[in-house]
Amino acid sequence: MPGAPLSPMLATSGALPAGPGWSYEFKWDGVRVLALFTEGPPALFARSGAVVTAAYPEIADLRLPDGTLLDGEMVVLNEAGRPSFTALAERMHVRERHRAARLAVTLPVTYMIFDLLFYAGEDLTGLPYRVRRRRLEELGLAGPRWMVPPSFGDGPATADAARENSLEGVVAKREDSVYLPGLRSPDWVKVKFDRTGDYVIGGWRAGVRKLGGLLVGVPTPDGLAFRGRVGGGIGAAAERELLAALGPLVQPRSPFVAGAVPREDSRGAHWVRPELVVEVRYGNRTPDGRLRFPRFLRLRYDKTPKECVEEDEDGR
Repeated sequence: MPGAPLSPMLATSGALPAGPGWSYEFKWDGVRVLALFTEGPPALFARSGAVVTAAYPEIADLRLPDGTLLDGEMVVLNEAGRPSFTALAERMHVRERHRAARLAVTLPVTYMIFDLLFYAGEDLTGLPYRVRRRRLEELGLAGPRWMVPPSFGDGPATADAARENSLEGVVAKREDSVYLPGLRSPDWVKVKFDRTGDYVIGGWRAGVRKLGGLLVGVPTPDGLAFRGRVGGGIGAAAERELLAALGPLVQPRSPFVAGAVPREDSRGAHWVRPELVVEVRYGNRTPDGRLRFPRFLRLRYDKTPKECVEEDEDGR
């Protein structure tokens, strides 16, 4: 058993797979968390490898044998039982024990456990997903703040149920797939009902309001490749959050590739260090990579700029 958790296996974006040999799950709008058991309460790790145990005291009562490693999604469910990333954002950066305990009462999390990677020191990552899933379900992990959400064999029915319940989408997994730490594999396919992407903020421009639009891009060795200006979807609360986060990052020079930002977008721009990631909903991308009809969704404090890797429009 490794001394630190593995990097999570990642899914590719694409159309809902059809045919035999696939298992389907709801896609939960939260943050990825690995739970490692080495005596007592589990140590919790974010996708980046950061220790986040203090943020989620509700999970401290979960007990499994030493040398066990779980993979799952941490979510905050609203009154309708649907994940709320906005509510989760108030939880996931808390490291002060007393504040985390207070928030655990007012905004409790639920740990959605969907994979068993090690059990009592036994490495299960090389086993087929259907075997890992069966062994996970045999553990009976049903607690006040953790659960093993269901999986299904009918993809279209799972997608219909996800839409009916206003969930983010569906994840399809090949039943014979092994767990590939840190890799994005076509054996796992995420189907989002809206086309979204994660982009790095390189600056902003004023408009009618102080923040009229974000200038976003994707990292390259030469700087950010410009992907457009995002102005839609930024309400008053989001504008305050963005300005507060961007203010300390202001710098005199553009972080974008030289000449990449059109003059109409660069005029009067406030440039920032490219450290913040934003999720954007958009229609599609132009041949030169610009986002069409982009709308701001949220800041992604749980992701780093190096994780912003664009996939092809067809999900490859």
